Amino acid sequence: MAEQAFVTLATNDNYARGAMVLGKSLRNHDTSKKLVALIGPEVSEPCQSVLRRIFDEVLVVDVLDSGDTAHLAMMKRPELGVTLTKLHCWTLTHFSKCVFMDADTMVLSNIDELFDREELSASPDPGWPDCFNSGVFVFRPSEETYAKLLEYCSEHGSFDGGDQGVLNGFFSDWATADISKHLPFIYNLSSVAIYTYLPAFKQFGQNAKVVHFLGKNKPWSYTYDPKSTQISGNVSDAAAHPSFLLDWWKLYSSTVVPALQEQFGDQPFHSGCVESQYSEIVSDESTQHESHPTQASALEPQLSSEERKERWEHGQADYMGMDSFDNIKKKLDTFLK
Repeated sequence: MAEQAFVTLATNDNYARGAMVLGKSLRNHDTSKKLVALIGPEVSEPCQSVLRRIFDEVLVVDVLDSGDTAHLAMMKRPELGVTLTKLHCWTLTHFSKCVFMDADTMVLSNIDELFDREELSASPDPGWPDCFNSGVFVFRPSEETYAKLLEYCSEHGSFDGGDQGVLNGFFSDWATADISKHLPFIYNLSSVAIYTYLPAFKQFGQNAKVVHFLGKNKPWSYTYDPKSTQISGNVSDAAAHPSFLLDWWKLYSSTVVPALQEQFGDQPFHSGCVESQYSEIVSDESTQHESHPTQASALEPQLSSEERKERWEHGQADYMGMDSFDNIKKKLDTFLK
């Protein structure tokens, strides 16, 4: 029987850092599967070297250097370049089955049981549950499927401009055909769900197996002080649950940064690890989801209920301030007791 593998994609050095943490988290939880990283040509050689230490295979993929079908899809849909690169995972036909995981995910426990599922198995997207989220999915590599996906891209494009729109269009019966292909949400837990359905997170969140850092700000968008275990950045834009974000940085700073330092040598590189910062987001003392107001947030005017509602509807909740997990939990606890 052919081998099976976890697969991820990194198109630049930032996402390569995410892939390194993902790979380390899979190793730390004793996966028995192979690890494969697809990378774009822009990933630097030092980052490639670190990836090769963690992953069994590191493959450079470039849509512009691929076959005629991919060229055709690229000419018709140039906006789907990164998406078409991601679809290369279907060409890994030396594996019988794979689980794709975005580079902004992190494993919290062993998830090898996902290989008992069939293509295309995925979790519902929190924004539209009749669509699946393409951050984690089970698939079977196939040159035939790959060609059909590229053909679909060239003819239909993507309704959301990315790979999730393409895959939901191609596997359009996911929502209705087979409930066994609906992965439990614990395999792709996003921070969006924590704030939109807090009672469910309170009930089931401790069983999470994979956390997905959705949103424009990724863990590597912040900075971290290893000595004080404090994370700094744009408080109002923080999009990850504090304890998960801290876990990511602890794993990254302790296992990935030393390997990067060795590979970069005297070359300067941005590790994200700094000395103590003034703008604290979360530390060891705040893993119980306590908020820490910064100087900037202290100067912000108080919002009316209507203004706060409008910000929530536009995805601009103050996750680390008045709309923090701790504050929402306290409010809900008064009704749930």
